[in-house]
Amino acid sequence: MILKVLEGCWMKFKPHKYQEFATNFIIENPISAIFLEMGLGKSVITLTAIYELMLERFEVDRVLVIAPLRVARNTWPEEIEKWSHLKGLTYAVAVGTEKERLEALYSDAHIYIINRENVEWLIARSGIDFNFDMVVIDELSSFKSHQSKRFKSLMKVRPNIKRIVGLTGTPSSNGLMDLWAEYRLLDMGERLGKFIGRFRESYFDPDKRNQHMIFSYKPKPGAEEAIYEKISDITISMKGTDYLKLPDLVMNEMPVSLNQKEKETLDVMKRDLITTIKGEDITASNAAALSNKLLQMANGAVYDDNGSVTQIHDRKLEKLEDIIEAANGKPVLIAYWFKHDLLRIQNRFKVEVLTSSDSIKKWNEGKIQIAAIHPASAGHGLNLQAGGSTLVWYGLTWSLELYQQTNARLYRQGQTDTVIIHHLIAKETMDERVMDALNKKNNTQSALIDAVKATLKGGIPV
Repeated sequence: MILKVLEGCWMKFKPHKYQEFATNFIIENPISAIFLEMGLGKSVITLTAIYELMLERFEVDRVLVIAPLRVARNTWPEEIEKWSHLKGLTYAVAVGTEKERLEALYSDAHIYIINRENVEWLIARSGIDFNFDMVVIDELSSFKSHQSKRFKSLMKVRPNIKRIVGLTGTPSSNGLMDLWAEYRLLDMGERLGKFIGRFRESYFDPDKRNQHMIFSYKPKPGAEEAIYEKISDITISMKGTDYLKLPDLVMNEMPVSLNQKEKETLDVMKRDLITTIKGEDITASNAAALSNKLLQMANGAVYDDNGSVTQIHDRKLEKLEDIIEAANGKPVLIAYWFKHDLLRIQNRFKVEVLTSSDSIKKWNEGKIQIAAIHPASAGHGLNLQAGGSTLVWYGLTWSLELYQQTNARLYRQGQTDTVIIHHLIAKETMDERVMDALNKKNNTQSALIDAVKATLKGGIPV
């Protein structure tokens, strides 16, 4: 349905110079990739360009915005309603039931907003003609798989799209290979080629392999520079720290030591865990499963085959207690990965999990002292900077994208205090490997496999 804008709710947009530059870049380039870190205003930049193209230059008639569900439902409508210079733009949000989506898409609006999960439905099954002459992909990285239905569907109608904009803060969270599908969609293969095989041959060498099976690739010498040069004419990339006056960011790694008895318990559990695959080649599937178990053990508890929880140690809980005590009433946000971690945290502290709009509102109003959040729910469009400036990673994730997104919930425009991000790192465990990979921005599959192989060989005496 079309959402009406209430009079009197407008804010005046005073763009930073980089925002003006990015807006003009979109206007002047029919194909544009805008890589802006979280908090730099990708939405308002794009909407300003859309307004100019639609209502002043009359170069665009219908715009489709594709975004993550929560961002499609909330963030884009909020941005349109927020700024006075966008007055006149109408929009329809095509989320929810099929009936609700169809109602929105058949309505009369300038901008149609849909969640990425329904792109294939829109193109292949909705019965609606794809007559959008401009498409905005919010989180271009969600189209990094050329085998996904959403990618294949959008490629079918790509020749009909006159203008396309790709927005993201993490264009290649799993390595340079991600860029091929993203740019294949943007420029139809003009810069990085039309075939993934040829792209691999040109810029990558086989890395991890088992006889004829290749598990991963590594960039050839000079490949990164060559790729960036190829895409530079349609791409702009900016970091928040380059363009905004943000407070200081302190990244703190806090080692957690286990006593001898606890180490011995982990040693036994690790040995029992890996006996079935010891001596065998490690593939992505069993490496991920083993890494998952080892990370649980580092946190202090692990699920057995029946789903029951075996407790090993409380060292991270003790360290967390120290942090909360030192905060002296200042709000603390805890990032957890496993459900049993959350339950153990809740058993020790009065914690509110940020899962609803009400809890998020309470946090931003300063009404919650200790909050917990799962990185998978801390993604795009979630602003938490008003509620606090201290984040504790209780358990780590291999996903660089989720890691960066979670950090950016606090460290973003509007934050007024120094942001401190603590990482609880259990010594001589998988934690150290994951932290090293994140620091090197190397959360690739091969890094995970290497870490597990090192563990099997005794490289990490868990």
